Amino acid sequence: MNRFWRWPERLLLVARIVVLLLIGVASGRAQTNNYEFNDSHFHLTNNVQEGPNIRDFLNMMGSPAGRVALFGIPLQQQWSYRVDGDRAPRYYLHSDAPLYYYSFTDAWIAMAYKSLTKEQQARFDPMITGFNPTDMYAADHIRRVLQTFPGVFTGIGEFTIHKEFVSAKISGEVASLQDPALDRILEFAAEVGLVVLIHNDFDIPFPKEGSEPAYLSQLKALFKRHPNTTIIWAHMGLGRVVRPSTNHATNIEEILSDPDLRHVYFDISWDEAAKYIVASTEATKITADLMQRYPDRFLFGTDAAAPTDQRKYLKVFYQYEPLWKSLNAETSRKVRLQNYERIFDEARRKVRSWESAHVAAVNSN
Repeated sequence: MNRFWRWPERLLLVARIVVLLLIGVASGRAQTNNYEFNDSHFHLTNNVQEGPNIRDFLNMMGSPAGRVALFGIPLQQQWSYRVDGDRAPRYYLHSDAPLYYYSFTDAWIAMAYKSLTKEQQARFDPMITGFNPTDMYAADHIRRVLQTFPGVFTGIGEFTIHKEFVSAKISGEVASLQDPALDRILEFAAEVGLVVLIHNDFDIPFPKEGSEPAYLSQLKALFKRHPNTTIIWAHMGLGRVVRPSTNHATNIEEILSDPDLRHVYFDISWDEAAKYIVASTEATKITADLMQRYPDRFLFGTDAAAPTDQRKYLKVFYQYEPLWKSLNAETSRKVRLQNYERIFDEARRKVRSWESAHVAAVNSN
C-alpha cells in the first residue's frame, strides 16, 4: 500500500482521472452541441388527457431536441352528451361544453417521468399545472405535489389567466391578474425557486384600433409585485386571433428595458404565434432585432400538444427557419439552447434545495 502511494504513482493516477473526466466532459459537450434546440413549452397530453407514451416522445425528440419542459394540459374538455351527442370533442374549440381544471395531470406527468432512467430524466423539466389560479388553496396544491413527488418538478405552468376562447369556457370564477390567489402562487414559486410559465393574452380579440392593450398594464403590475419570481410570458402575449398591434414590439421592449422587470422572459412557442413573426420579412426582422438587443431574455418552445410523430413535434421549430436565419449565431444559440439551460438549471438547483429542507421534515412527521 505504501509503495503504491509514492508520489510518482499518485501523480500518474491523478493525471489519468483528470484525462478521463475531461473526455467525459468533452463528450457531454459534444452531445449537447449536437442538439438544435431545447423546448421551453411542451404538452405531453391534450385537452382530453391523451398523448404519446413518454418513451415514444423521447424517440420524437431524437437529436434535434435536447431538453424539454414537460407538462400536461390543466384544462379538461367536458364531453356533454346533451350538447355534443356521440361526437366526442377532443379540443377546446370542438364544443360549447365547458372546460374544468384537471388536477390529476400532475401525478400523470410525475409517474411518466419517474418511469424513465436517470439519463432519460435529465432531458426533462416537469412542470406543475393542475391547479385553479382563482383558488387561494392553489399554492397549497403546488406544495403538496412537491412533497408527494420530490426530485421531479422544476416549475409551474403553462397555466392560463386570460386566453381567447378559453377563459370564458372554464367552469367557476374567471381568472384575473389582480386576484390575490395568483399573487399567492407567485410568492410560493419565488420561495421555492420554481420557474413560472404563464399564458395571458396582452389584448382582447378584435380590439378597437389604437386602443390600449387590455391586459398589458395589469401584467406589468403583476410582474412588478413579484420581483423574485422567474417568469416566462408565453407566446409574447400573442394568440390565435390576438395579433401583434402596431406597437407590440415597443410594448415588449418597455418590459425588457425596465430594470425592475429583469426577472421576466418571453417564449416564442406555438404555431399560432409563429405565423405572425414569420408573416413577412419585416415582421421577422422586428423580432430578430429585438432578440439581438436582449439575447438573454427569449426562449424557444414548440407548444406541441400530444404529437403523434416527429414531423408534427418539430413543425414549429422549422416554421421559425426565417427567424433563425435572421439572428446572429450567438443570439440564435441563446434563444434555442442556452437561455433554457441557464434558467432551468438554476430552478432545478433551487427546487431540490427547498425540497431537501422541507420534504424530509414533512415525511418524518
